[in-house]
Amino acid sequence: MLIAANKAVSIDYTLTNDAGEVIDSSAGAAPMVYLHGAGNIIAGLEKALEGKSAGDELSVAVEPEDAYGEYSAELVAVLGREMFEGVDQLEVGMQFHASGPDGSMQIVTIRDLDGDEVTVDGNHPLAGQRLNFQVKVIDVRDANAEEVAHGHIHGEGGHQH
Repeated sequence: MLIAANKAVSIDYTLTNDAGEVIDSSAGAAPMVYLHGAGNIIAGLEKALEGKSAGDELSVAVEPEDAYGEYSAELVAVLGREMFEGVDQLEVGMQFHASGPDGSMQIVTIRDLDGDEVTVDGNHPLAGQRLNFQVKVIDVRDANAEEVAHGHIHGEGGHQH
């Protein structure tokens, strides 16, 4: 069976950056299961998997525009510590929900603390990076009607309700 829209796909993968450092991997864990065509994985990887079948192995380099986008300096801001009312201790790396420039909710990460100034970054941590995947397709099956309606896979390796 070929990977196409509305197929439940199981993959083993290792994700590295251009320096060869492992960013994420399914090694030692269950394969990742996703609903193809539902935007459950980054667009560049999903496009590369289209038409593949169980047993296929591939190396995929995904450019930023087909992954988490280019890094945007506009998503970095310096805020006053008073903006974090109710949070006793701020630390670099902490994440918060905030309103984005377009009014949508986004996650921001504290990048720096300097006195009463808090630098936050709304970019995804992998924005601006080429992502290199080693992928093995483990299984491809038809997604059931409920999975298609919900936009994700249920059960083993998928979403639990």
